[in-house]
Amino acid sequence: MTAPAIRHLSIDSAALTEEEAAAAMADLAAAIDYHGERYHAEDAPEISDAEYDALFHRLQELEARFPELIRADSPTNRVGATPAAGFGKVRHAIPMLSLGNAFSREDVEGFVDSVRNFLAELRADPNQALEVVAELKIDGLSCSLRYEKGQLVQAATRGDGQEGEDVTANVRTIENVPQRLKGAAPDILEVRGEVYMTDADFMALNERQQEAGGKLFANPRNAAAGSLRQLDPAITRSRPLRFFGYAWGEVSQPLGATQEEARQALAGFGFSLNEPSRLCRSVDEMLAFYEDIGNARATLGFSIDGIVYKVNRLDLQQRLGFVSRAPRWAIAHKFPPEQARTRLNGITLQVGRTGALTPVAELTPINVGGVMVGRATLHNEDYIADKDIRIGDMVVVQRAGDVIPQIVSVVPDLRPEGAEPWQPPTECPICHSAAVREPGEAKRFCTGGLVCEAQAVERLRHFVSRDAFDIEGLGWKTVVEFHEAGLIKTPADIFRLKASDIEGREGWKELSISKLLKSIEARKIIPLDRFILALGIRQVGQTTARLMAKHYRTLDHWREAMSAAADPESDAYRELMNIDGIGGDTAKDLTDFFIEENNRAAVDDLLGELETVEPFVLAAREGGVLDGKTVVFTGTLVQLTRGEAKARAEAAGAKVTGSVSAKTDYVVVGADAGSKAAKAQELGVATISEDDFLALIG
Repeated sequence: MTAPAIRHLSIDSAALTEEEAAAAMADLAAAIDYHGERYHAEDAPEISDAEYDALFHRLQELEARFPELIRADSPTNRVGATPAAGFGKVRHAIPMLSLGNAFSREDVEGFVDSVRNFLAELRADPNQALEVVAELKIDGLSCSLRYEKGQLVQAATRGDGQEGEDVTANVRTIENVPQRLKGAAPDILEVRGEVYMTDADFMALNERQQEAGGKLFANPRNAAAGSLRQLDPAITRSRPLRFFGYAWGEVSQPLGATQEEARQALAGFGFSLNEPSRLCRSVDEMLAFYEDIGNARATLGFSIDGIVYKVNRLDLQQRLGFVSRAPRWAIAHKFPPEQARTRLNGITLQVGRTGALTPVAELTPINVGGVMVGRATLHNEDYIADKDIRIGDMVVVQRAGDVIPQIVSVVPDLRPEGAEPWQPPTECPICHSAAVREPGEAKRFCTGGLVCEAQAVERLRHFVSRDAFDIEGLGWKTVVEFHEAGLIKTPADIFRLKASDIEGREGWKELSISKLLKSIEARKIIPLDRFILALGIRQVGQTTARLMAKHYRTLDHWREAMSAAADPESDAYRELMNIDGIGGDTAKDLTDFFIEENNRAAVDDLLGELETVEPFVLAAREGGVLDGKTVVFTGTLVQLTRGEAKARAEAAGAKVTGSVSAKTDYVVVGADAGSKAAKAQELGVATISEDDFLALIG
């Protein structure tokens, strides 16, 4: 057996696509396992310690940049040659959600207007000030610290927002994290904030890495993320990590009446705050703080990538609630991305799991904000045509949101003579089937379907990905290997794998085979939202899958509803369209999936191999007195805006729809109610007033 080759090793991590990063991480893991076996088990090392460390640090760097690709069986979670169990999972009592972004004055004004329009008293009185706290947006790793009776008992990463990694032992090594809180803290207090590294500490760490012959970290955030995700807390202890506390999750008693009071309470308990901050009473004051911090950004001593604006009054925060995966009461105002010029050497095509062809710019590598960029997204053919991007052009590249590289413009004066406009493909670069662009679509799609190997492998890879079935041991390289060998052609084939299918394959031994089969067996019980996401239906990502699961609750109900909704005149279709967040295009993709006989057969085949698909269970924050009830609002409300009424009904567990049917539980009737109130009476559906509704939800 020879050492595994490593793809994309020479390319800077910032220039890798997600697919390339997954391939590189799989190769690195295989190489580290191979050389670790030579060193620890066979006492016959083939490379030096420095070379081994370089492989290990490269993997750490990629895991820090692509945390969604980290596997529980990664070598970074092991000591010596014995695989460790990895970090345990922590289910967040209250989800750790992300923030919406603002990039301009108009975006900030839009945020303030949306808050004022949501709250009836502010909409009615334009002169009533809205207080907003402006805080620094730290460029670190989100972390949640749970205290019980003042004692630190658990720490977890954000993960996917619902579930994170247990990093308690590592967080205990961070010097400015209180092990025991000062003062009269609540019995239960979950403090949320950011693990980070100062600029000075980051440079000193890289100097030590260089002296030791190790891989240098790309930036302070990567260094902090890689340091916190060490299985050995001693390694984390040796790294100069720090923590800013600025938010909270579960808490047994309020921290104050305002965001500012809560911040000061956290400081009193012993936490460092992300200072400076400012209490603002107008958009002008918010933007003045943004400009002041932007000018002083280089002198802060730590990395930030924007300003976060939060409504100050906590009672208003509670009323505003959340939309999708972000709060209505806060937004992140990002600093402009850094840009650089480089040459466009070519345009290649990536084939996604749905057959979408995405053009990718192949660039002369260039440093953009401290990161080497060699590839950039071109989005779609309209984007290329609108900007008149041609191969050979000198182009302006920026990292959107300081992360994803993209071409923003060309430099016409430096265009080489004879450069021709780019022509969209007429066939798939993988299977050579026709590539077509349907009316209304932004992208061109391969028509190869089941015969396109790229789509088949991408679908399998999506199926086992972290947010879907999350099967440990079935990484990118293994999926490709097993697919090419004919072991897995469909998702159901994964659950039919036997030890005899894998025995004798290069790199597979009894222990690794046993671990893989145990991982597969453990996923025969899967939550409904993960199951829906794993099917790979077009336009159905994590948020939409969760919407489906939350609305229909059980697999049988969802499947029956999707099949019935194929008829656009049916009640099932109207119910689907009434779900907030589901539009006509998404509804069509959902129903089209179940119209296709091959898809239904594949789902039946898969279900035959699973033990159960668990019904959706509301998180503690989502449950309430209207759990499972369907509510319709009609007429003009007086005490609440329609947006707030809908949000409060959903917070109490209700499904809010736009039309009345026999399945409706309550119709909330305001002034000048029309046909919906009449239809409710006709169907015998309960009608209640706005006061009744407020009393019902408490």
